[in-house]
Amino acid sequence: MAEVHVTDRDGNVSAVDAPGGRPLMEVLRDANLGVEGICGGACSCGTCHVYVDPQWAERLPPAGEDEQMMLDAIKEFVDVRPTSRLSCQITVDDSLAGMTVEIAPEV
Repeated sequence: MAEVHVTDRDGNVSAVDAPGGRPLMEVLRDANLGVEGICGGACSCGTCHVYVDPQWAERLPPAGEDEQMMLDAIKEFVDVRPTSRLSCQITVDDSLAGMTVEIAPEV
């Protein structure tokens, strides 16, 4: 289990335990931190958009084509940063223990 540090939309910081093998989106949704995950992880809604701390972003696999297309689609509505990711596309494992993310504004 990896502990992930999360800043919610109100600026509150929480540490959540994230079981390995689960998408980060499910962990954030189940912790009631404001992530909806409406599409259930299909990479088609953008409601699980997070900003990954730059030192952690470089440790993640690069965004796939579908994820990048969704980030491009939502940038008309919300700030998309170089470290923006869809949390449904981040699978938690022990190597992410201590990762820091900020939940992006609602789409």
